[in-house]
Amino acid sequence: MDTRSEPDPGRQSSDAKRRFERVERAGIGFVEFIALIAALSSIVALSIDIMLPALPQIGNSFAITDDNDRQAVLIVFMLGFGCAQILFGPISDRFGRKAILIPAILFYAIAAVADAFAESYTVLLLLRLAQGVGAAAFRIVVNAIVRDCFGGREMARVMSYTFTVFMIVPIVAPALGQWIVSVSSWQWIFIFLGVAGLLLALWSGFRLRETLPREERLPLSFSAIGNAFKEILSNRLAMGYTLSATLCFGGLFAFIVSAQQVFQNVYDLGHLFAIAFALNAGVMAVLNFTNGIFVRKVGMRLISHSALIAFATLGTILFVISLAGTPPFLVAYLLLAAIAGAFGLVPPNFNALAMEPLGHIAGTASSVMGVISFTGGAVLGAIVGQAFDGTLVPLAFGYALFGWLAVAIILWTEKGKLFVRPEEEGL
Repeated sequence: MDTRSEPDPGRQSSDAKRRFERVERAGIGFVEFIALIAALSSIVALSIDIMLPALPQIGNSFAITDDNDRQAVLIVFMLGFGCAQILFGPISDRFGRKAILIPAILFYAIAAVADAFAESYTVLLLLRLAQGVGAAAFRIVVNAIVRDCFGGREMARVMSYTFTVFMIVPIVAPALGQWIVSVSSWQWIFIFLGVAGLLLALWSGFRLRETLPREERLPLSFSAIGNAFKEILSNRLAMGYTLSATLCFGGLFAFIVSAQQVFQNVYDLGHLFAIAFALNAGVMAVLNFTNGIFVRKVGMRLISHSALIAFATLGTILFVISLAGTPPFLVAYLLLAAIAGAFGLVPPNFNALAMEPLGHIAGTASSVMGVISFTGGAVLGAIVGQAFDGTLVPLAFGYALFGWLAVAIILWTEKGKLFVRPEEEGL
């Protein structure tokens, strides 16, 4: 009998106690744990979304006339973020989580401040690449810390709450960036990011305890990375959900790099762009929070598979109506918001499902999956972004194509059975 389905107050109290005991490894309470993990994760979204209103100013400063070329400020960060993840998992498995996290945060902060003094567009992009490399450690070490403390549906639940807080950043970041460039210059955005990084280093350094005991650490070797790649590539569950997540991130990144052009160039929203972007991100945050509430009762597969099909279907609808001409703003916006909401139900569940059989190599596995999903997603998003032609057709086509390919991969992963809830899930 599955006692988890019984609404017993005593069981709920026991669950809460067990949750606090498991997070004790981090040395802080559950609420602060969620807040810190979310803050560390959020710096990545902040580094991307706060830049969106500043792209025209940055382009003008360096005489970049093609709007699509300005996307490079976002794309190089995401590429650095994706590719560098392979480094930090194995190193954190060998030396511990904090030994990697704190120096990486400081490196990120230094690169951010240096960006403010870049004398050419090339130097700016190189420093943005360096920022992405530093931020890569945030994602890898955060995932490994959560996996050190939780597993199964509890991990999905924690990641979902973390992602919900994380999604507050895209809601406020564009407005913050717009305010900064309205009262000063785009350089102050990078100084702000540097200060934020320093504060995170102080919080993590003084409050977070090392979550990987010495006796659980793995030797550092290139063969360990190769073996992790082999294990993920040969594990149907890990590989299938990682590839599907890659395609979904491709759709998300395509929207991010195109958002400023879609809202300001196609629909001429002007300063209302920040509000439109915020409401879109808000839908994603609400759906993530909902996932955290229901995932233990409903199951990761039922929620994420349904959301993935909705993502692909809505993208197809947007593509079809965009072929006939630019759709009315309200129609396009509602569809974009619905697609964002569907996406919001996918990453925390797909990540937990992919990581579940890989707990013994959590850091390295997180690195490998991060390289695949974020680098692949950044490349796919960049391709769609560079195809922007003043219409919604490239973005909508990307949503539809990536969505249905992801559905096909999940069908292969689950051997043709969607929405199933096997007994081993969440143990």
